[in-house]
Amino acid sequence: MTFVTDSAVKALLTSETTVPLRTRFEGANICTWIGFKHINYLVEEAILLHFTEAGLQARALYTEHGLGVDLVDLDTRILSALFMDETVEAHVVPKAGDEDTDVSFTVTLTGERDGAPTKLVAARAKAVLRRESYIEEASEPPAPIARFVTDRLGTPVRGLQTPPDISGLDLTAATTSLSAGRGTTGPDPVLDLLTAGTNSFGWKWRIPYPYCHFSERLQMSSYLRQMEEVVDLFLADRGISVRTLMDERRWIPACPHSKIQIVDEALMEEELYTVYTVEDVFKDFTYTSRMDCYVVRDGKLVQTATGKVTHGYAVVDSRREWNLVTFDERVSKALRGEA
Repeated sequence: MTFVTDSAVKALLTSETTVPLRTRFEGANICTWIGFKHINYLVEEAILLHFTEAGLQARALYTEHGLGVDLVDLDTRILSALFMDETVEAHVVPKAGDEDTDVSFTVTLTGERDGAPTKLVAARAKAVLRRESYIEEASEPPAPIARFVTDRLGTPVRGLQTPPDISGLDLTAATTSLSAGRGTTGPDPVLDLLTAGTNSFGWKWRIPYPYCHFSERLQMSSYLRQMEEVVDLFLADRGISVRTLMDERRWIPACPHSKIQIVDEALMEEELYTVYTVEDVFKDFTYTSRMDCYVVRDGKLVQTATGKVTHGYAVVDSRREWNLVTFDERVSKALRGEA
């Protein structure tokens, strides 16, 4: 008898859960503040625990029914900094209309500030169940959850442009030079095409297996890592690397908002083309950028993800305190791509 019952699915779709979560030591890259990537990991963990509370554990769904739990849309606003060794309350509220083919969630992380409970993070996410096809073909999914099952990841994104035609490019002309073992940022015909005429930075990178799950595909948490990494490479390329500004001024990037949507699947050991484009610099205080990810498959460019991220800068006043600062001319020009 399957554990995927009507009552379990009803609990998944209608019950709210609240669980305590603890920030991870790994996320404290500057002093004891937790970066946006690890804050998003807490959001993902809260959603997975919501599945578990409903009796629909991710491991059991995969092993018994060949269904992989995948986040395909994640939009997170950080309202206040989180710290190392901090326990927050994660409150998860699900939502799915009768015709929806994904499960939507709102996730709130609350912690204590000045002796009072305070909302620290507000996030929205969507999850689907991806049918197994790599190890062995999965049987028909249990009826109560069948409408959330898909044979391929992807979520509609309004206004997304068709990738450019690469049929005329010489793909053998791609450079073999590496950037500190992190893939190429040098001459590459696909990167040149994707970044031409824009305030963009391009990065080509081979998808390694530690970034994948369910045996074959890049997962949402890895796109978060990709977003963090491409920002780091972009800043270094513009002469204002994280280490440079930390050494010179004690400035660090601060991220109040990130959003990632999976458009199609990216597979282990494919080469991922990531394009990071600065779209807007607002009053020399924050800047908003877009991340677009592609693979070349069957001679065509296929977009696999898109996202947006907002950054500012904070000055580290001490091991305990930081404050947001206004960009100076050097940083402003670097972000705008001006000489």
